[in-house]
Amino acid sequence: MKFGRPGEVIVSVNGAIIRKLIIVFVLGLVMLFVMVGMLTSLKPQYRISSSSLGEVTDELSISSFVHLFSYENHYFKQALSPDIPSPGYFNELFQFATRVNLDDPRSLLGNELPGFYHFDSEIIVAEEGLDYTTIPYESAPPLEVLMAEREASIQNLELDKPAGEKGPVQPPALSTNGKNVVFIYHSHSSESYLPHLKGVTDPDAAYHSKVNVTMVGKKLAEELTERGIGSQVNVEDMTQKLKQKGWNFSKSYAASREVVQSALASNRDLQYLFDLHRDANRREATTVAINGKDYAKIAFVIGGENADYERNEKLAKDLHSLINKKYPGLSRGVFTKRGKGTNGKFNQDLSQKAILFEFGGVDNSFEELNRTAEAVADIFSEYYWEAEKVNGTVESKQ
Repeated sequence: MKFGRPGEVIVSVNGAIIRKLIIVFVLGLVMLFVMVGMLTSLKPQYRISSSSLGEVTDELSISSFVHLFSYENHYFKQALSPDIPSPGYFNELFQFATRVNLDDPRSLLGNELPGFYHFDSEIIVAEEGLDYTTIPYESAPPLEVLMAEREASIQNLELDKPAGEKGPVQPPALSTNGKNVVFIYHSHSSESYLPHLKGVTDPDAAYHSKVNVTMVGKKLAEELTERGIGSQVNVEDMTQKLKQKGWNFSKSYAASREVVQSALASNRDLQYLFDLHRDANRREATTVAINGKDYAKIAFVIGGENADYERNEKLAKDLHSLINKKYPGLSRGVFTKRGKGTNGKFNQDLSQKAILFEFGGVDNSFEELNRTAEAVADIFSEYYWEAEKVNGTVESKQ
């Protein structure tokens, strides 16, 4: 065996190491470009996004994050109560992987039984006879239902009352003087009503791109305007907005949040935010006869995961009381929703005067809904002008 001089051996070894490093570096770059190409070529719904990361972090508790931070900076431990035990990270990882919380057996049932998580809702105020089996709830439609363009019946779409029933419109005694103070929008804009969908009898298929709850929003805005309360209504198709962003139905409130934030940024006069929906309950739970005429019932839904939700809840309770005093049974009640299976905020953290309205159910007609819209505008205008009088912005007329 022949050995060269020591210096030659060292140079040879260093050269081999450098070549290996260059090869590893080049392969690393190639793999990086391949991964970037794969990620950017994926369909939008499969890409990693801020919303995807948000879904992951939602599975972890706040105390878990604080505990993790405390490993690097013990100062964070001061924010934790001594009564809070150290998190079980095995449980956290197991929950993330399986959606089952070992500390809450309801999570197993909730993932298997449709509607199980509705029982996390809280009935704050309700009319007599209402219970947890008939609380307002949302049913996420299959994608093919959202994308399908159904034929809608335009008969009996009475946006106004028959001639002579309503009478001539009188100028409002009070006015917001051209300022829009109410913003009406629809997070689930395609929610529709079976009486106006030809050939559709399945309540889970009660969706349409045009004949839907946005028509109720426009009617409510018209009635409020007639009473001097400037109202702005957004009828944007949220289904198309979700499709453009590659989001699923559960992201509806994230999509509508952009709409609300844009409206608030462009109009500082807006005070009240009304998100109008259609309940999935059937006619017996969503209809009431008042003075011989059928009305579509309403319900107030408050997001319990908003830190300041009590203010919105008070507004809903006040309106519920006023409505049922003049229109007995029209309001089904006030409900707070939080926890798994629901949004929990409904964008109500953007205002202390925000409400989600459920207008009727799948079996109600626009004739019934329009009566309700007029009744709600009637009561809200009384509430609004009384509040303005208390605030000293309008003078009481004796």
